Amino acid sequence: MAKPDSQWYRLDNAGILYSALQREEYSAIYRFSALMTEPVRPAALQNAIDRVLPRFPSFAVRIRRGLFWYYLEPNTAPGPFLKADVANPCQPVRFREDNGWLVRFYYYRNRISLEVFHALSDGAGALIFFRTLLAEYLRQTGISVPAGNGVLDLEEPPRKDELEDAYARYAGRHALGLRRMPKAYANTGTPEPFYTFHVTMGFVPLEKLREAARSYDASITEYLSAVLIHVLLEKQRREHPHKERPVALAVPINLRSWFPSETVRNFITTVRPSIDPALGDYTFPEIVSQVRHYMKLHIHRQELQAAFTGNVRFTKNFFLRAVPVFLKNPVMALNYYLFGVRPYSCTYTNPGAFTVPPEMAPHIQGMEVVLGQATVPRCHCASISYGDIMEITFAGTQAETDTERDFFRFLVREGIPVRIESNR
Repeated sequence: MAKPDSQWYRLDNAGILYSALQREEYSAIYRFSALMTEPVRPAALQNAIDRVLPRFPSFAVRIRRGLFWYYLEPNTAPGPFLKADVANPCQPVRFREDNGWLVRFYYYRNRISLEVFHALSDGAGALIFFRTLLAEYLRQTGISVPAGNGVLDLEEPPRKDELEDAYARYAGRHALGLRRMPKAYANTGTPEPFYTFHVTMGFVPLEKLREAARSYDASITEYLSAVLIHVLLEKQRREHPHKERPVALAVPINLRSWFPSETVRNFITTVRPSIDPALGDYTFPEIVSQVRHYMKLHIHRQELQAAFTGNVRFTKNFFLRAVPVFLKNPVMALNYYLFGVRPYSCTYTNPGAFTVPPEMAPHIQGMEVVLGQATVPRCHCASISYGDIMEITFAGTQAETDTERDFFRFLVREGIPVRIESNR
């Protein structure tokens, strides 16, 4: 397998942030899991990992701290090694552990799980890696799976476009600066002892969910965002605060739909649908309408480009680049709290449908996704669909369960059956 052209990689715009933020109280880790139709064969899966990693050099790295910035370099240490699964997934990455590997692989019965440090890749890039890994695993068990249909060819050297910093490539002339957004309803709860990570999954029929969304003239992402905002508005009201604050979501957007790129690194930005109860009460159909129109108004090429261009300029600022990294990290952490935590009540991400070549489909029965712990004791929400099932996960370190309980109860009242699994 060809080696990457460069012996080190600059972190992209998102990678710089996640590297500066990483600590024990925050996990910039996310997990994808595939439920296979047969029990996992560990030796075959480890062989697949060893075969696939050289094809994805931006995953086969370790992080180093330079004087001014973190950077990535190829990891030549043994591993990463397949492990039996753990009760609390998405544990914070520790740069000096696991031989410096920033990807993890687990198995349990018929489940194969991949965990990725967000500085390496976003969900879309990681799913390309995961799909290719699952294809090679099936080959190792005697099933023929050709390259193509989202499965990369392991005999082909890594393409330069797969490793590009797409933020830098598409940064434009116009930029949005850091804008002060109103403080949102915090949606925090009682913190659990370290490290207790609660994961609750709901499995719903995709067609029923699609019918419900269509009844409001909304997409599935718009509909589920509205459901989450609705239950958080009700939750805030039950708490009788002195002042009710806006309920706002951070919803990641895959930029590859607007700016063509084959990168398997990060290339996302976020939008902020919200409802302000100070303006009065909203019915659920009104919330869906507000979310739907917000998405259509703000998700377009010009605004998305201006948003990430501002971030690119921030990281390229001459004075910031000259500040040592140990002084830079606290400043970036404070900025993240002010602009990435306080203005939001929850994160909701939906990478959409996980598709595979027809040769793979009979051997995979479902998909799951989990986001790691937030910087504060609140839950994140994520969803992914495979076949005719949408899986929706709430995960966090708070003791209370009211957000996920109210969310799934609302779906049931909407006529959408839900099957629940949890590690609580």
